[in-house]
Amino acid sequence: MTRESVADLLPHLSERDLAVLRSLSELRLLTTALLRRLHFTPERHATEAAAAVAAMRVLSRLKARGLVARLRRRIGGVRAGSSGIVWQLGATGERLLRVLHGEPKRRRFVEPSAVFVEHTLAVATAAVCVRELDRQGVVELVTLETEPACWRAFLAPHGARSWLKPDLFVITANGEFEDHWFIEVDRATEHPGTVLRKASVYQRYAATGAHQATYGVFPVVLWVVPCEQRQEVIAAALKDAKGVPRDLFRVITEEKFRDTITGKSSNEADSGT
Repeated sequence: MTRESVADLLPHLSERDLAVLRSLSELRLLTTALLRRLHFTPERHATEAAAAVAAMRVLSRLKARGLVARLRRRIGGVRAGSSGIVWQLGATGERLLRVLHGEPKRRRFVEPSAVFVEHTLAVATAAVCVRELDRQGVVELVTLETEPACWRAFLAPHGARSWLKPDLFVITANGEFEDHWFIEVDRATEHPGTVLRKASVYQRYAATGAHQATYGVFPVVLWVVPCEQRQEVIAAALKDAKGVPRDLFRVITEEKFRDTITGKSSNEADSGT
């Protein structure tokens, strides 16, 4: 897509159209329901039914132009209806944003695996929740970085370059206070040993002091898990691990995520603190 073809297409796209494309570029996969929460909000539509109709009308129009694409896999099965349709950026949409933003790297879009879809949508759900809290005035969203912007490179003790790869980096503010979070979305698909290895990477990165030099503090590492059983497993593994500082990590269930971000969930109520 050339700059001339972009110029021809842009007059046919609204600001909301472009916002939808940017959200798909940032979060990689979104269901219709998540896109409604982001861009078809109660402030813009009288009812949820009206928002649902508007969302599908917009997405269908963008799909017809090749700007977005829907996966064959639907979350929640047929009964979920249009809310369960999973969307990703289409090839034309990717080229459009690449030309607009001057990005030379081209992304390939293929049908992802079920594990990838589940994890990516779980991360996206957390990000959408934080953006909703900001829109509702519950907290102020200062920073939200997704992959790969939230990844951090650092030098390991032996001098080799290492990477810390969280799912999200978030800073929220409430009054005069800020909360800093590295967020790990766990889908109970990995052995606890893998989680402990990731925890040790956080420990090594914290020991460099690089993050503290930029932000003043090191974030709480928040593991978000699907159920209480998984919460107990991960919390116990972190507690028993030698050399892993307990105050660096918190383990919560998905249903506690909103309360944790807003400060309504006490430390005592969460595991791993």
